[in-house]
Amino acid sequence: MKDYLTKLDRSILTVGTLDQDPLEETRFWLSKPPIERLIALELLRMRFANYDNTSARLQRFYTVTERQ
Repeated sequence: MKDYLTKLDRSILTVGTLDQDPLEETRFWLSKPPIERLIALELLRMRFANYDNTSARLQRFYTVTERQ
Protein backbone atom coordinates (compact mmCIF):
# COMPACT_ATOMS: atom_id res chain seq x y z
CA MET A 1 0.00 0.00 0.00
CA LYS A 2 1.20 3.47 -0.75
CA ASP A 3 3.02 5.14 2.13
CA TYR A 4 1.16 8.44 1.75
CA LEU A 5 -2.17 6.66 2.32
CA THR A 6 -1.17 5.08 5.63
CA LYS A 7 0.98 7.78 7.20
CA LEU A 8 -0.69 10.62 9.06
CA ASP A 9 1.29 13.71 10.07
CA ARG A 10 0.31 14.14 13.72
CA SER A 11 2.70 17.06 14.30
CA ILE A 12 0.20 19.63 13.03
CA LEU A 13 -2.69 20.67 15.23
CA THR A 14 -5.06 23.53 14.59
CA VAL A 15 -7.89 24.64 16.80
CA GLY A 16 -10.61 26.70 15.23
CA THR A 17 -13.67 28.57 16.32
CA LEU A 18 -17.13 28.80 14.84
CA ASP A 19 -16.43 32.46 14.01
CA GLN A 20 -13.90 31.54 11.32
CA ASP A 21 -14.48 32.33 7.67
CA PRO A 22 -16.61 29.46 6.30
CA LEU A 23 -14.82 29.67 2.93
CA GLU A 24 -11.34 29.37 4.44
CA GLU A 25 -11.34 25.57 4.22
CA THR A 26 -12.73 25.65 0.69
CA ARG A 27 -9.98 28.04 -0.41
CA PHE A 28 -7.38 25.80 1.23
CA TRP A 29 -8.50 22.71 -0.68
CA LEU A 30 -8.88 24.57 -3.96
CA SER A 31 -5.26 25.70 -3.61
CA LYS A 32 -4.10 22.05 -3.55
CA PRO A 33 -3.49 20.05 -6.73
CA PRO A 34 -6.24 17.57 -7.68
CA ILE A 35 -4.11 14.51 -6.91
CA GLU A 36 -3.46 15.74 -3.37
CA ARG A 37 -7.20 16.28 -2.87
CA LEU A 38 -7.93 12.76 -4.07
CA ILE A 39 -5.29 11.30 -1.76
CA ALA A 40 -6.82 13.18 1.19
CA LEU A 41 -10.29 11.97 0.20
CA GLU A 42 -9.11 8.36 0.01
CA LEU A 43 -7.42 8.67 3.40
CA LEU A 44 -10.65 10.00 4.94
CA ARG A 45 -12.65 7.23 3.29
CA MET A 46 -10.35 4.54 4.63
CA ARG A 47 -10.37 6.02 8.14
CA PHE A 48 -14.15 6.45 8.13
CA ALA A 49 -14.75 2.89 6.93
CA ASN A 50 -12.22 1.55 9.47
CA TYR A 51 -10.23 0.13 6.57
CA ASP A 52 -8.01 -2.82 7.34
CA ASN A 53 -6.06 -4.23 4.44
CA THR A 54 -5.72 -7.61 6.19
CA SER A 55 -9.41 -8.09 6.93
CA ALA A 56 -11.35 -10.68 5.03
CA ARG A 57 -13.54 -9.63 2.17
CA LEU A 58 -17.04 -10.82 1.56
CA GLN A 59 -16.92 -14.53 0.98
CA ARG A 60 -18.31 -16.10 -2.14
CA PHE A 61 -20.36 -19.19 -1.64
CA TYR A 62 -22.21 -21.55 -3.89
CA THR A 63 -24.36 -24.64 -3.65
CA VAL A 64 -24.10 -27.54 -6.00
CA THR A 65 -27.48 -28.87 -6.97
CA GLU A 66 -28.55 -31.66 -9.24
CA ARG A 67 -31.45 -31.35 -11.62
CA GLN A 68 -34.04 -34.06 -11.36
